Amino acid sequence: QVQLVESGGGLVQAGGSLRLSCAISSRTFSTYAMGWFRQAPGKEREFVAAINWSGGSTYYADSVKGRFTISRDNAKNTVYLQMNSLKPEDTAVYSCAARRVQGSYYYSTSSEYHYWGQGTQVTVSS
Repeated sequence: QVQLVESGGGLVQAGGSLRLSCAISSRTFSTYAMGWFRQAPGKEREFVAAINWSGGSTYYADSVKGRFTISRDNAKNTVYLQMNSLKPEDTAVYSCAARRVQGSYYYSTSSEYHYWGQGTQVTVSS
């Protein structure tokens, strides 16, 4: 059973930064494509960022491009989301997702992921 555990959420003022972490319990983490999604109250889950197995390819939603950075450390079985210049509209529950892949792929649709974490709350005050 693959488990994902997020951490690093919290309350921050607009313009501030947070770094989210997602640890995965798998011996083969380097074979997983990873993604971050978020869901604000009353809204549908939306894609934030994705990264391929090696970290060499990344993809971002337009709303976070230039402000957020996804990265991974395969030695630590962890993927990160560095969030800078946060805005009140970034307030949401952030969840990481994983999908085992063969090849250098990443995915931006939630239905393409097989494993999900519980989520961590990020609140940005104005």
